[in-house]
Amino acid sequence: MTYEETLEKIHSFLRFGSRLGLHRMKELLRRLGNPERDLNVIHVAGTNGKGSVSRYLYCVLEDCGYKTGLYASPFLERFTERIEFHGKEISHADLSACGESVFAAVEEMTADGNESPTEFEVVTAIAFVYFKRKKTDYVILEVGLGGNGDSTNVIEKPMASVITSVSFDHMAQLGSTLEAIAGEKAGIIKVGCPVVSGVSGDGEKVLKTRAAGLNADFVRAAELKIETVHSSLKGSTFDLVWDTEKEGQKPSICGLEIGMAGIYQIENARCAYRTLLLLAERGKVQISETALRSGFLRARQPGRMELLWDNPIILIDGAHNTAGAQALADSLRYYFPKADKQEKPLRMLLVLGMLADKEVDKMLDIFAALPCEFAAAEPDNPRKLPSARLAQKMMERQPGRNCPDLGDSQAAADYIYEHRGEYDVIIEAGSLYLIGALRGKMNDGKECRRE
Repeated sequence: MTYEETLEKIHSFLRFGSRLGLHRMKELLRRLGNPERDLNVIHVAGTNGKGSVSRYLYCVLEDCGYKTGLYASPFLERFTERIEFHGKEISHADLSACGESVFAAVEEMTADGNESPTEFEVVTAIAFVYFKRKKTDYVILEVGLGGNGDSTNVIEKPMASVITSVSFDHMAQLGSTLEAIAGEKAGIIKVGCPVVSGVSGDGEKVLKTRAAGLNADFVRAAELKIETVHSSLKGSTFDLVWDTEKEGQKPSICGLEIGMAGIYQIENARCAYRTLLLLAERGKVQISETALRSGFLRARQPGRMELLWDNPIILIDGAHNTAGAQALADSLRYYFPKADKQEKPLRMLLVLGMLADKEVDKMLDIFAALPCEFAAAEPDNPRKLPSARLAQKMMERQPGRNCPDLGDSQAAADYIYEHRGEYDVIIEAGSLYLIGALRGKMNDGKECRRE
């Protein structure tokens, strides 16, 4: 099959929708010889932060010399972003070859009267086949949705389960309370396998209870205090200091640098660092300080407080739920503290696009408090909130102020490019379907992009 034919076949499974549950995935993998059982997996879940934590882990293990794989979702511009090995996206040829094996197993499966797998299940199976063929040392496996019923949760004995955060998103599938959502994410905790948590409050209680019931060691990332923070749009430098020193414990680390912007990235880095320490303590990996520092510094998660242009400053951020919106708002206030207080204040434009099934009103309440001008766009997705409706909602929150209705991503990119000289800072935020499209268009041969 060609690459295009492979993608067309993968996308044909969209008609089966998105359904949680593991019975289809287990049957498909059984027919493929259970490739996932031959992989050393670090399983990462969380409402927010799981992509960045996965990226930190991936880069550090790579810099340690390990052949490392990364499975992530969704992609921003290219489908092959979802599966990486040793610093490179899966090739078109490898995607097609692994896809053919999975498609053949699916045909056998459905011919025997079994329910067809979903698109995400097919892609996950392709990743497992690919990583096994590549003889991968370690796989960083990012959960797609929730945890308990997610197709990645066929992993029986992960090296570690990592849960980065618990907040409100996908409530129709995961529950309407933090405890319920935490319970779904706790589903990736397995008998006797350690769990690292970046979660606090009631969510943490749920995870600890689950871990105790499965005899799984529970490790809190917050055992390490964050101190001496210096942060800019080019990244952050900080110290991680043990809350309580213990005999035989690895020393605190000072001056750890990360190359990703966003105040929230410091907590993500702490969660990844604690995971790496845990694996090193248990003899699962060998990590040098040189590789650790280089991996954290070079890690990049596209679409998360990502700086596209320097002049003017243009950022994109996939703040697609309330916690993400608050994290973006906090970071903007940190980086631009005098945006509304200077004699000549900074002019900031926030271009938003959202899906209708998100907590739109709560997110807009957060954004409306920022000293920004606003414009509304819409992602190319059937679940989109029409940009005209989004503009109306924002103007209701800011009476007397205009919020242009830009329409689709191309119109939004044209507007940003044409009006870039009027602003000091432009932020493109919201749905990943929107910012992925804008990311490609804003970096498509335009002048002024970041060197």
